[in-house]
Amino acid sequence: MNANGSEQVVKRFADLPAAMRDGTVLMADVYGPSDGGQLPVVLIRTPYRKSWQGFVDLANEIAARGYLVVVQDMRGRYASEGDFDPFFSPTAGKYEASDGYDTVEWAAALPGSTGAVGTLGWSYGSLVQWQLAPTRPPHLRAMFTGGHGPDSRVVWPGIFTRDRQLQWSICTMVPDTRRRLGLPGPTSIEEAQRLWDTIERGKWLWFTPMAEFPDYILGGFREVWHYWLSHHNQNWFPKQVIFPEIDVPAYHVTGWYDRLWSTVDMFTRMVKEGRTARTRSSQRLIVGPWTHGFNLTRRLGIMDFGEEAGFPCAELAARWFDYWLKGIDTDIVDEPPVRVFTMGANRWHFENEWPPARARLIDFYCHSGGRANTPAGDGVLSPQAPGDEPADAYIYDPRDPVMSLHQPDGQAAPSDLREHDLRQDILVYQTPVLEGDLEVTGEITCCLFAASSARDTDWTARLVDVHPDGLAVNLSYGIVRARYRDSWSNPSLLEPGRVYEYRLRLVPTSNLFKAGHRIRVDISSSDFPNYDRNHNTGQDYWIDSAFVTARQAVFHDAEHPSRIILPVVLRG
Repeated sequence: MNANGSEQVVKRFADLPAAMRDGTVLMADVYGPSDGGQLPVVLIRTPYRKSWQGFVDLANEIAARGYLVVVQDMRGRYASEGDFDPFFSPTAGKYEASDGYDTVEWAAALPGSTGAVGTLGWSYGSLVQWQLAPTRPPHLRAMFTGGHGPDSRVVWPGIFTRDRQLQWSICTMVPDTRRRLGLPGPTSIEEAQRLWDTIERGKWLWFTPMAEFPDYILGGFREVWHYWLSHHNQNWFPKQVIFPEIDVPAYHVTGWYDRLWSTVDMFTRMVKEGRTARTRSSQRLIVGPWTHGFNLTRRLGIMDFGEEAGFPCAELAARWFDYWLKGIDTDIVDEPPVRVFTMGANRWHFENEWPPARARLIDFYCHSGGRANTPAGDGVLSPQAPGDEPADAYIYDPRDPVMSLHQPDGQAAPSDLREHDLRQDILVYQTPVLEGDLEVTGEITCCLFAASSARDTDWTARLVDVHPDGLAVNLSYGIVRARYRDSWSNPSLLEPGRVYEYRLRLVPTSNLFKAGHRIRVDISSSDFPNYDRNHNTGQDYWIDSAFVTARQAVFHDAEHPSRIILPVVLRG
């Protein structure tokens, strides 16, 4: 729509060439209102095909609001020249900073451009924004970004997230590389996804060892695939992204069910480390009841979060860019910097910082008589510290892991955890029925004291909202691989039977546990195929075909106070 609120017809100009400084030509589609005029530019750079319908729809929506929208295939992808250098390769990001700089300046000089450029993108499209940001191209005015964090190990903690990463690799990244190299197999995302959904998923999720994936399924990615697997405990966020060198306002978007939720860390790093006081004060964060991506809808998984929860992404982006690229006072910078949706209450509220200073960290301790297995066990969660209590025990068999209850595309969503009620390898600790409402908003940590018979194993924790009718809805989760408990760079195996302390950082959340509900914590050792199974052998998982059953024990006594630390917002 134009400045008067009326709809505008959008025109698309396909395959416009942009020459990079080394002569490589990258291709872009440009969208703009048919009535023309001098307009600012919104730039989207992607490895996912510029003609993908999601980009087409978003570009049309933003262009109709009075922008030129540029959607560009990255180097070595689809219509663009050059060789693709994925983020998990040994030379990751070799060209992305300079390509981003050159593209911003090319877009600023397009016919009909005012010279003001904003960038937009999520996930990989967010990563490339952060790679160009420290180069400070003169015409870059603002960023709209989400779905990426400053340390990949927050969401990939030395563990391959098998379902989503396999699907992403095989269905999204490999087909175009296969096409460019003339290799057999699917050369389009659509065909690869169809085969994954109907034939391939059930096979490759369980294939072991991962290092022996056949060449034909990797479609030219074999070398970087092996490098990725063998370096999964390193931070894949580009080293050239230095926050004190970034001098641009950014709007950070994520969701409580975004598996790349550490977008919140991008916000906090920029608030603390951005190049200037103006930039540090010009960061904004919004967190809704959403999953990965900019599909900001009210319904997710089994939950409907109400009418307030969803709104068009283009509307939010345009409000941000209207201020920074057009100089229109949209009041967006006058709002407090953090906007949060509290599930349960199903309402938005503002915070002055993240995490909220008004939240009080309260320890909720695990208790039992040694039989916390399943929701029917005797596990209790309470602010009262434990005394002399027996440990809880279970058997973790990697051949029979706790299965992830996520969406078919591997993305997180609210589910009904009662599907797992009969499993003996999940310890369940829950409060009595709450007599009043209790809001939890902020960062969550689980402190676990545990022992294993194995040389290496995993520990998982999940925060759950149990409704009066028994519905158990997942809110937050975390995992730690025992070998990385003290160090990413110097992993160490376990002494079997010895009690170790583990600290798990869970996905942050904002949820109102209503009166009549229960707060629950589930402890286990697997969440497959969200995370690859620990084989319990102590060997590197990507080359190991053996599996060992582990005897696990979780301690909760005065010396070993296992607990979850919740940010409780006090009322009144």
